[in-house]
Amino acid sequence: MKTKLFLAFLLVFILKAGTMSAQSNGTVLEDGGSGPYKAIMTEVAGFAEHTVFAPQDLSKFSAKNPLPVLVWGNGGCANSPRGHEKFLNEIASYGYLVLATGTMPKEGAPRGMGGMGGSQSRAEQQVESMDWAFAQNADKNSPYYQKIDTKNICVSGMSCGGLQALVNCFDQRVTSIMICNSGLLNNGGGSMMGGMPSVPKEKLQDIHCPIIYILGGESDIAYANGMDDFKRIEKQPAIAVNLPVGHGGTYNQPNGGEFAIVARAWLDWQLKGDKDASKMFVGDNPAILQRKDWTIQKNAKVK
Repeated sequence: MKTKLFLAFLLVFILKAGTMSAQSNGTVLEDGGSGPYKAIMTEVAGFAEHTVFAPQDLSKFSAKNPLPVLVWGNGGCANSPRGHEKFLNEIASYGYLVLATGTMPKEGAPRGMGGMGGSQSRAEQQVESMDWAFAQNADKNSPYYQKIDTKNICVSGMSCGGLQALVNCFDQRVTSIMICNSGLLNNGGGSMMGGMPSVPKEKLQDIHCPIIYILGGESDIAYANGMDDFKRIEKQPAIAVNLPVGHGGTYNQPNGGEFAIVARAWLDWQLKGDKDASKMFVGDNPAILQRKDWTIQKNAKVK
């Protein structure tokens, strides 16, 4: 009897240890971020070419308090979120599951946005992220079992990753879109380089959920394309905000800088229904205008 009890205890311990290791076998950035749920960046077995940013302690989440999902594509068509990790880690620390395209950044790896000299990402990796989130939420053996809010998914990305998001945003599982330093190319939907997809501008009329463009002002090489996109979207709420920092944004700044603050307000509003967060964007004097150098434009659907 004692042997059976010991073996049962040992099995429970192993299972718990396995669940914890899914979160602990990773890298903690900037003390886990500034949010209330200290985050960790991990690679997950069976989920190749993806990086997961999530709260370290998943016990805080449940079917009644699940993690909304941010699906992210990288600048430069890079197959690693290197250069975006502070930004993504910060968002995760506020109670989000962030699924980034590409292998986990390694210490000492080049920090540039470009994918030159390495493997390039594929737009389909964002679809794989959504598939994985649904599968994990339904898997009783997953540490994320019934802890993922699959009804609230934002597809997003920077530059090339933003174009990938604009390819995937028509997926009916997507409930919000966040395009950073990006916009559809004015070339009939063609691609400028491998891994950088596009769709015809006319497809913007088929967007089925709210969308925001976070741009770096007129010096951002994606400014014209992004603003042109914004002006074409009439059927769904659309917002364009600009901070004059150029194409590189503020991703590498501590905790992702200003872009992370504005992005999180959008996500809190759209994915968590946070009315206070909506004040960043709505009304005659939105809170974003109280932040240094930001500007905002909204279409008639934004209430």
